[in-house]
Amino acid sequence: MDRHIEMSYCNFEAFKVLAKNYLDLDSHPLFGAIQNLLEEVDMTPADVAENLMPKTMEEDAGTWLANLIEALEIVKEKAQKKKGEKEVEPIAEKDLEEAAEK
Repeated sequence: MDRHIEMSYCNFEAFKVLAKNYLDLDSHPLFGAIQNLLEEVDMTPADVAENLMPKTMEEDAGTWLANLIEALEIVKEKAQKKKGEKEVEPIAEKDLEEAAEK
């Protein structure tokens, strides 16, 4: 028997669970930017988790959150190109670095 299961995209509440599980974070200055992007972009929880998984011990949580923001921006740009909409300017690298330091 075949069964169809509808899986939703990652919302902010699911992201917070993933951030707690992977990075042991309850909050961070970059959470606001991530919340805004998750409201605009369709990304699966598995893709979000992949961007939150530390690859080395030298990098901190801010680095991984910035990586997720970058991935969400890329998905957003691709979706806008597909719809034929004008591209939006991604968050500046300097702004990401400043927020990650906080």
